[in-house]
Amino acid sequence: MDEAERVRRFRETEENSTQRRAGILGFSYLDTREIENTMPLVEGELTIEEMRANRIVPLRKGGYEDDFVFGVTSSTPQSYIKDLYEKYTADASKIKFELISDSGFRALMLRYDPPLEVVYDDVQISKEGDSDTLVKVSDTLEGVKSGDILDYLITQADQLGASDIHIENQRRGVRIRLRIDGTLHPIANISHEKYRMLFSEIASAAGLSTALNESQTGHITRDVDEGEGHRVLNMRVETAPTAYGHDVVMRLFNFDESMLQLDVLGLSNDERKQFDEIVSHPHGMVMVVGPTGSGKSTTLYSILNALNTTSRKLVTLEDPIEYDITGATQIPVDTGEGKSFAESFRSVLRLDPDIVMVGEIRDADTAKTAIQAAITGHLVLATFHAQDAAAAFARIIDMIGINPIFATAVRLVIGQRLVRKLDDVTKIEYEPDEATKKWIRDVLANLPASEKKPDLENIKLWKPGTSEENPFGYRGRTVLMEQMIVDDKIQAFLRGDEKDISAEEIEKSARADGMVTMLQKGVLKALAGETTLDEVNRVL
Repeated sequence: MDEAERVRRFRETEENSTQRRAGILGFSYLDTREIENTMPLVEGELTIEEMRANRIVPLRKGGYEDDFVFGVTSSTPQSYIKDLYEKYTADASKIKFELISDSGFRALMLRYDPPLEVVYDDVQISKEGDSDTLVKVSDTLEGVKSGDILDYLITQADQLGASDIHIENQRRGVRIRLRIDGTLHPIANISHEKYRMLFSEIASAAGLSTALNESQTGHITRDVDEGEGHRVLNMRVETAPTAYGHDVVMRLFNFDESMLQLDVLGLSNDERKQFDEIVSHPHGMVMVVGPTGSGKSTTLYSILNALNTTSRKLVTLEDPIEYDITGATQIPVDTGEGKSFAESFRSVLRLDPDIVMVGEIRDADTAKTAIQAAITGHLVLATFHAQDAAAAFARIIDMIGINPIFATAVRLVIGQRLVRKLDDVTKIEYEPDEATKKWIRDVLANLPASEKKPDLENIKLWKPGTSEENPFGYRGRTVLMEQMIVDDKIQAFLRGDEKDISAEEIEKSARADGMVTMLQKGVLKALAGETTLDEVNRVL
């Protein structure tokens, strides 16, 4: 049931209850739903304070039977109704009271006393040790209206390009952090009282229970205005009970169409040729592996965009749907409700797809179903949690055992990470020490001949600088990607022909055949001034 239908049913129940109560109290009943936005206001009869204190609103002034009609609720004091009746009849005016629902009263009060338009300051990310900014944002959040606090937080996170919102209960308050470019930044501390309102808003929007004392998963969708148009922002919500309350992590899938292009993935010419050759085939399996937040979804969507033509049928299975793809059939799989990718996958194959994208291979059943599809005329794209391309094979073998069919099904495995990019305006060049130079030369010693080698005799590196506009020295992220082609040598491991099927041996074989590892890609980007060695070591 969507949010609009839930609200409609609640209102219907409330109106039916109010109508029954009207008969008991001896009032006429009025359903205000059709007049809440159109009824002319009766000015000057009651003050706003009187209306709010006594739960009463003027409905009509003048008419055939009554001079004045007031809407009252079941909470309106009988003594006030009596005083009002005596006041108006004393000057020979006719007065009538009609019972309205609490929702009807609130809606009419919004017209009599509309809330002031409040403009909240945008969130600014504080630099290390900057307590003033933290206090300022905290005060802003404490002042945001309870009904607006969730929308405000989401809007600010989206504007800052955050991938996650982390809300963490602590003994003295609740900390809010945003993950931007892969790094968590504290933005505010709010009171437990304010957080109760925020958690209630999150639970309502994501379809979660505020009373359930266990981990929950939900989804939120918001329309984001962008001048002449809008886009849909999808979010996955995860909660977990802690010592001081429910912690929440909200994952924002804030893709931009310009991001979803193969050209921005940083593949070399040889890697791009290999990639294009593999995905041009009508069957086989391509896996993108890495931990959460490594950009796997962006890569998969980029591949889908490249393959999205009118001659192909594309079907995706996602939890949740992260980005709308025109021309593709996208199917949400709510694994929180007990559904599985494997179950949905089998149903999808009856739709006769050319290409199937599976949001994530999480179990042996899904892995076997994907492999079966890959050898029966489908191109299967999937993500998988593994440290790197070689480790993915070791994990899959642990999951489903030695499987000769698996060896022929998988064509390509992409391992990747995201590292922060240096801000070109503030970055500072320096010469590393001899130990660092030797390490760099060792890492790049076995680069394939097709890869352009940097000058290893005159090694220069860069570190982040600072400015008022950018106190951190980084701006955006770039991908480190390794591309393992499943050739005959790799297939030998998967068939069990080789005794040692460790990730180390698989990677060694792939490197001998020309694979550039993520570590090598990271060092090359550091030498080119795109990132730092510290960043590369942090993510790898």
